[in-house]
Amino acid sequence: MSHAVARLRDEGLARRDEPFIARGSRAPRCPACRVIFSHCLCALRPQVPTRAGMCLIMSDIEPFKPSNTGWLIADVVQDTAAFGWARTVVDPALLELLADPQWQPYLVFPGEFVAPERVVTDVPVVPGKRPLFVLLDATWPEARKMFRKSPYLDKLPVLSLQPEQLSRYRLRRSTRDDHLCTSEVAALCLSLANEPRAAETLEAYLDVFTHHYLNAKQSVLPDFEDAAHQRLRALAEPAHSFLRSSSP
Repeated sequence: MSHAVARLRDEGLARRDEPFIARGSRAPRCPACRVIFSHCLCALRPQVPTRAGMCLIMSDIEPFKPSNTGWLIADVVQDTAAFGWARTVVDPALLELLADPQWQPYLVFPGEFVAPERVVTDVPVVPGKRPLFVLLDATWPEARKMFRKSPYLDKLPVLSLQPEQLSRYRLRRSTRDDHLCTSEVAALCLSLANEPRAAETLEAYLDVFTHHYLNAKQSVLPDFEDAAHQRLRALAEPAHSFLRSSSP
C-alpha cells in the first residue's frame, strides 16, 4: 500500500540520474518496507485510527534512506502527509495543508530555540479542529537549518516535548542520547493528543522494524515470537477488529 513518504521517495528517484544505493548493502530490498526480502515485515504493518495527523517535512535524502523512521509513521497513521524541503521554494500543497481549517498545526521543535510565547507543552482539545503535528525529518543540523530558513512555519505554535526516556533508536548514531528519532517523536505527540494505542503501536512497530533491519545486516533470521513482535500483535489486533467492524 502506497503512502505519502513512499510517493515522495518514488518522485525523488524518478528525478535522479543514478539509482540510490543504501550504504553498506546492495541486496535487493522490499520496496514497501525497505528491508531485504528475507526479512520483509509488510505482513506486520499496523494501522490505527487516529484523530491526529502528521506532516513530515523531509530533507532531500531522508525519503531514500532504508533506516528512515518517518516511513513508519506513514505506515501507522493514515493521515500522514510528506513534503520535501528546499530553502528557496515551498510546495503549495504544504501551505494549503497548514491553512486547512480542519487542522490545528503544531511545529514540533525544542522550545529553547524560539520565543517563549510560541512554546506549548500540551495539546488541548480545540473544538472543530484536529491536531496536526509538523515534524522536521532530518539530521539535527539539517533540522535546525530547516527551522531557521522556513518562514512559513514562523506563525505556528511550537510544541516542545519533554521525553522522559532516552532514545531506543539503534539504526543511526547520534552524538546525544536525548535526540529522538522521528517515529519516537511522533509517538510522544500521539500520547499528548490522547491517542495512547496509536502511540504504543508506533513504539512497538519501531522495535520490530529495528529487529528486522539489524538481523538482516547480520544475516540472522528474525524472531517472530520475541517480545517486540508479541507486543505489536497485541496492540494491532484491536485496531484490526475496529476496521473490520467498521467496514460496510
